[in-house]
Amino acid sequence: MFRGNASRAVILALAAVFFAVLAGGAQAADRCAALSSLKLERTTLRGTLVGQDFVSPPSIYDFGAKPPAPGRAFCRVEGLVDGRSRFEVWLPDAGAWNHRLQGVGDGGMAGGVPYQALTAALRSGFATVGSNLGHESGFTESGWAIGHPELVRDWGHRATHDMTVQAKAIIQAYYGAAPRWSYFTGCSGGGRQGFMEAQRYPGDYDGIVAGDPTMDFVKLTTAGRLWMAQALMPSQPGDPGLTAAKLALAARAATAQCDRLDGVADGVIDDPRACRFDPARLACAGAERADCLSAPQIAALRKIYAGAADAQGRSLFPGYERGAEVGFNASQAVYATGFLQGMAFQDPAYDPMSFDFGRDIARIAGRDLGGETLSRAIDATDPDLSAFRRRGGKLIHYHGWNDPGVPPRRSVAYYGRVAAHEGLARTEGFYRLFMVPGLGHCQGGPGATSFEMLPALQAWVEHGQRPARVLASRLEAGRVVRTRPLCPYPQRAAWTGRGSSDKAANFACKAPVA
Repeated sequence: MFRGNASRAVILALAAVFFAVLAGGAQAADRCAALSSLKLERTTLRGTLVGQDFVSPPSIYDFGAKPPAPGRAFCRVEGLVDGRSRFEVWLPDAGAWNHRLQGVGDGGMAGGVPYQALTAALRSGFATVGSNLGHESGFTESGWAIGHPELVRDWGHRATHDMTVQAKAIIQAYYGAAPRWSYFTGCSGGGRQGFMEAQRYPGDYDGIVAGDPTMDFVKLTTAGRLWMAQALMPSQPGDPGLTAAKLALAARAATAQCDRLDGVADGVIDDPRACRFDPARLACAGAERADCLSAPQIAALRKIYAGAADAQGRSLFPGYERGAEVGFNASQAVYATGFLQGMAFQDPAYDPMSFDFGRDIARIAGRDLGGETLSRAIDATDPDLSAFRRRGGKLIHYHGWNDPGVPPRRSVAYYGRVAAHEGLARTEGFYRLFMVPGLGHCQGGPGATSFEMLPALQAWVEHGQRPARVLASRLEAGRVVRTRPLCPYPQRAAWTGRGSSDKAANFACKAPVA
């Protein structure tokens, strides 16, 4: 218990703190609400101070799980551009802000604010922004694009740029200061957004993390995903096609043959390009059985590995990798169908089985949206990153070798094109590609697939520390069972031969043997 004058002094001090907190909260609420009146071109805003237990609205990015609470009060700003492109900016209290902006990406053809990504960024102290890219839909739907080229442009590139410009203005108004650094992070469709930012709007971000990017969207959806889906379908009556069990059989056989090519037996094919697994080694000697492959199944796998080709056998797009077969899925046809019926042909009755790989890819890529082609609006394939480089931008690009959605060699090829355009030494000064052994599409897979690229990017942007390796872990039942370094391409992680091969410290990043 407090006594006499001392107790009164303490009580008064506590009261002063209490009322200061109340006043600070009131000021924060007022400043947040005042953002509703901020005048931004083509944009309406609503600012609301929300508590630490705020529950995000339902989102397609919830994946069946309730979004976590942010853990701190923040100013939630809801914005609408041109009456259709919805975005949200989340602003932590000034004392909790790290003076940085983090833009977060979406996925597929989806339209929805990515609340989970916003939550993660806010918890790390970032002011953060995400968009629905101009529409509301699921991952495989693009019926919203029919008759609406402006929505295609929003989804393709414009909405990401708009949300970034508006977020910076909102941050300036709320804190009285611009962010010192601005970052963008995204995987899959978000990776495509990141590359589009670097290519078309190089002034938006100081640093970009782009994972497993769907950058070549027209070809990916057709010569990648539709090609796979058609190969997986039964080729004749009575043929079950490549079932999940048969794909798992092929994955086990490919991994068993090629696992040790890197000198370590860990259930992962380090670089599938070196794997020469031929599914014919699993051929059934007689009738089809569970432990062998029929001739049509062998042909289908070879077709997927080789990638799309036209009627003359000319390659159109890279194939998918050996070791990733468990992720091959005929449901890719749903993704391709949505794209072809909506964005590509503007015909909800279009039959994807009628698609001509040799003719129709160029046909839909060149579709006029009124000022730019479909490919120009949605494909992020330009190798000219010179404007991004000149403004000091830094780019970390990663891709999983076990990705069954986006062929990993597409990322390798793009990096090569940038290096050819910029020169290898200059490219390595601002752009690094990390190929991740065993990683599926943005997550999962048999390798060490848990890693954080943003801290490495921040060290590069803010302190000039070029990332020489990034630590990755493999988690099983919440426990780290293996660590590995991820090395900048074309280097690979090589075991030194000393110590445990489950510890990253016993690996070195080495250039490939010529």
